[in-house]
Amino acid sequence: MPNIKSAKKRMELSRVANTRNRANRAKIKTAIRRVREAEDRETAEARLRQAVTLLDRAATKNILPRNRVSRIKSQLARQVNEFSQVSSPS
Repeated sequence: MPNIKSAKKRMELSRVANTRNRANRAKIKTAIRRVREAEDRETAEARLRQAVTLLDRAATKNILPRNRVSRIKSQLARQVNEFSQVSSPS
C-alpha cells in the first residue's frame, strides 16, 4: 500500500483505467465473435463495420497495439469476403 499521496492517486487512476480497458477489450472480443458468427453476407458486413470502428478506437487510445488491430481487421475482412463467395449462388 503506498504511503505517498501521488502514489495513492496513481494507484486509483490505474485501477480505473484497468477497468475501462477491460470493458473495452470485452466489447471488441464480442464484436469480433459476432462478425465470425454472422449468418449472411449483409449481417457480416454490418457487424464488420462496427468491429472495425471499435478496433480503430482501441488502437488510437493504445488499448490494443496498432499492428494487432490491423491484423485482426484484415483477418475479419478476409473471412467476410470468403463467406460472401461461398454463399453466392454461382
